[in-house]
Amino acid sequence: MAQHLVVFLKRHGGQAQFSAALSLQQSGERFGELHAWIAENLAADLSLATRAARVGMSERSFVRHYRAQTGTTPARAIERMRLEATRRLLGDTRLPVKRVAVRCGFGSEETMRVIFCAQSAYRERFAAHGALHSAASA
Repeated sequence: MAQHLVVFLKRHGGQAQFSAALSLQQSGERFGELHAWIAENLAADLSLATRAARVGMSERSFVRHYRAQTGTTPARAIERMRLEATRRLLGDTRLPVKRVAVRCGFGSEETMRVIFCAQSAYRERFAAHGALHSAASA
């Protein structure tokens, strides 16, 4: 019952929804319980085998069905959820970066920074490409 009462924060009006958990939640109910469990256990063993077993599928079947349902790979979904949790903890708490990294399942500060920087670089390239594309079509 508690899982059905949990609602992820949504932005007001027409603002984009940047919550990884929310976007995955909107993709359907098939993996809803799995996403809720992942969000609560980011530092646990989140291997492909573990996630497939939690939903009662073979690894191959899980990857195929997960991608079809969510539009992303299981690994990318975990990364997005971990990065979102990292941003939230860094912004809302005074926890040391090392503790945030461990709590969010990165294992070390260095791993967290590498992934965080890689995603930031991707966003910058993507935003620049989008801006160029918009300017060219205007």
